[in-house]
Amino acid sequence: MIRILDRMVAWTFLKLFVIFLAAAPWLFLLGDLTENLDTYIDRGLAASDVARAYFYELPLFLQWSFPIAGLIAAVFTVHSMTTHHEVVAAKAGGISFHRLIRPIVLLGLVLTGVALVLSQVIPIGNRIATQILQNEDPRRTWRSDFVYESEGGTTWQIARLTAADGRMSDVILERPPTRERAGFHITAGSAFWDANRGWTFQRGYLRSLNPDSTERAFQFEALQLAGISERPEDLLELPREPEEMTYAEISRLARIIQRTGGDAQKLLTDREEKISIPVATLVVILFGLPLATSSQRGGTAYGIGVSLGTTILYLLLFKISGALGQAGTLSPHVAGWTPNVVFAAAASVLLIRVRT
Repeated sequence: MIRILDRMVAWTFLKLFVIFLAAAPWLFLLGDLTENLDTYIDRGLAASDVARAYFYELPLFLQWSFPIAGLIAAVFTVHSMTTHHEVVAAKAGGISFHRLIRPIVLLGLVLTGVALVLSQVIPIGNRIATQILQNEDPRRTWRSDFVYESEGGTTWQIARLTAADGRMSDVILERPPTRERAGFHITAGSAFWDANRGWTFQRGYLRSLNPDSTERAFQFEALQLAGISERPEDLLELPREPEEMTYAEISRLARIIQRTGGDAQKLLTDREEKISIPVATLVVILFGLPLATSSQRGGTAYGIGVSLGTTILYLLLFKISGALGQAGTLSPHVAGWTPNVVFAAAASVLLIRVRT
């Protein structure tokens, strides 16, 4: 009997989850399209290009939909069983509420794993969509306060760069030593580009870091380095948005920014949120299950009310904690995981209080 009941609960939950998952991404797509339609028209994008870009962004919309679809499916599954007295019948047969919802919890774990896998696929699709939608400005001629890492492992921190005259101000270059080559740390007041000679750094200090751990340092008026091949156009390349980077890529960029004295608080907060959003699938399911045990009348309206209220409350807490994390008021870990911790704690209390 338990196996039959497990299959029934699991099938009901999965059926509702798939239905809502199929519908929710279109709402996100429609909202994004409405917000950016004027921009697409100004850029002269064809409808087919926009449609193709949104196809590549579909994994992102699906990930956003996972917690909502999981919550709605859990609430409607349990509330329907409650109003039809199936929960009471299960309890009369010696099956506790906690045992009854076990298939939903297990499916929540599986769906969380799927959402985590999607988080690694999403950056690839977002990069392609960015190229199709022409979000990068081809007329970019200057850039300020940025960090750039070359393929050779050299890190640049630049206060300002202008492409017209090929000049930079307040430059810091860093390359760690390896067994095969020496490293260096350069600070320069300015630098200028020449197509024949490359970069010339002016008025600064060079600290050479040899593979044998010996160092030497000196001051210079003008300095040219071999192996520095980045042109001004290369340095003007726009950095990827957090949505276009994996967890590992964000961590790597944040370490570069911190090593060169920059503020990586926003990036680190975005990194934590990249994992906390998929995990929210399981958390909101656990939160919604005990709330759905009310036998009061209302049916569909009650299920929608509980789901909508929970979603709004979670998003509100998510936005507030994220803003505090980016501002530096909270640490990135605390900011990224506060909504899940709060809802998980509330879910634990509610599950304990449910009559089994």
